[in-house]
Amino acid sequence: VRMGRTLVELFYDVVSPYSWLGFEVLCRYQHIWNIDLRLRPAFLGGIMQATGNKPPAMLPKRAEYMLKDVSRMAKYYQVPVKMSGDVFQRILGTSTLGAMRFITAIDMTQPQYLEPLSREFWIRFWSQHEDISQPENILAVAQKAGLSSEVAQKLLEMISTPAVKNRLRDTTEEALKYGAFGMPAVVAHFNGKPHLFFGSDRLELLSSIIGE
Repeated sequence: VRMGRTLVELFYDVVSPYSWLGFEVLCRYQHIWNIDLRLRPAFLGGIMQATGNKPPAMLPKRAEYMLKDVSRMAKYYQVPVKMSGDVFQRILGTSTLGAMRFITAIDMTQPQYLEPLSREFWIRFWSQHEDISQPENILAVAQKAGLSSEVAQKLLEMISTPAVKNRLRDTTEEALKYGAFGMPAVVAHFNGKPHLFFGSDRLELLSSIIGE
């Protein structure tokens, strides 16, 4: 962290549309605010399980609101999230464990690709409504993000290694230690202590606390 800059960590999972909104806004503001943004791929399933949280889809009224809310925010922030009619079945029926391990592997080996790779996963799942759980689709996403097929193949082999599994689990546990119960979880390290913000609609509050 450079002198006088605030470290801001973003814990996210590509299954979460609010995480995509928060990610894009923070990626823009990292060039304007005096912050060092650290992207922290984690596993939302693990956080939900550990905290007993339930997906918004489980509560019909909340699900109804979320469809409108995400569409409004997507338009406001100009992020191409498209909410389909079967969106909740897709969320509940998709495991992002493989994708998040793949993103973790890139974070460990070639972190310069972390931002574009994460974005391509969101685009595939949330703009194009395509599967991101199958190996061939993961490879297609990697190619879109500018990775060579050799590198992508190596990363795919890495996702079943203890090193990658442990790293993803540790990051998820770190988010839990900060008090996360869902995603995105944004942690600003300011005045010697961590400040947790949940969701993509608390970024004005984040900016005011860090003096931006």
